[in-house]
Amino acid sequence: MRIVRYELKEGRAKPKYGWLLDDKVGEIGGNVFGRYRRKEAETPLADVRLLAPSEPGKIVCVGRNYVEHAKELGNEVPQVPLIFLKPSSSIINPGDAIVLPPQSAQVEHEGELVVVIGKRGRNITAENARKYVLGYTVGNDVTARDLQRTDGQWTRAKGFDTFCPFGPWIDTEFDPADAVLTVRVNGQMRQMASTRDMVFNVGVLIAYISSVMTLEPGDLIFTGTPAGVGELKNGDRVEVEIEGLGSLSNPVQS
Repeated sequence: MRIVRYELKEGRAKPKYGWLLDDKVGEIGGNVFGRYRRKEAETPLADVRLLAPSEPGKIVCVGRNYVEHAKELGNEVPQVPLIFLKPSSSIINPGDAIVLPPQSAQVEHEGELVVVIGKRGRNITAENARKYVLGYTVGNDVTARDLQRTDGQWTRAKGFDTFCPFGPWIDTEFDPADAVLTVRVNGQMRQMASTRDMVFNVGVLIAYISSVMTLEPGDLIFTGTPAGVGELKNGDRVEVEIEGLGSLSNPVQS
């Protein structure tokens, strides 16, 4: 099932959770992370605006989780997952603009597979990790690379408003083991790799992160980006696509 958050283009109704059936959206009643009921898919997809498909309490990100990406920035591959947080205030919807902050002269894209947590958990084992996953979505861990280098820690470089686009939906049946991830800027290929190339797979990441902090329904885990990160300029459009999962597109503006 593909789960969306959406609002109608016409009217002032509150955002709702829904599910996709071909080119139609059906409302989901109840709690999408617990007991819910799917209503009939009747609303044309063209009549709704898709929003970021989760409202996370926290966004946990993984650095240097692809060998070639670590090398391209002159870094060693971590012996254990390297984790950091992005603030929820950095979230934008699919199609919303990534805004280049005046503090940075080098903002870059980082296309990533994103895990959406479905059940509260602490000290989860890698073998049981799948039971705590609602599904997967597509993300872009936008980064002010110059500030990342000068600051030493990454909060400012990763935390600007608009630096966390993800969506357009959560796929509950997606298999993250071996899917091709690509990033294009203005149609030109920048990044391409398979999720099988991750140093630490999804199960290991969930086990490691949950040994540090309790994971809650709706939380996100950005699983790292492959080699090929590059600069974004005013007027660009960046598209992150994951085979079998979906495509996320955002314009860039100053």
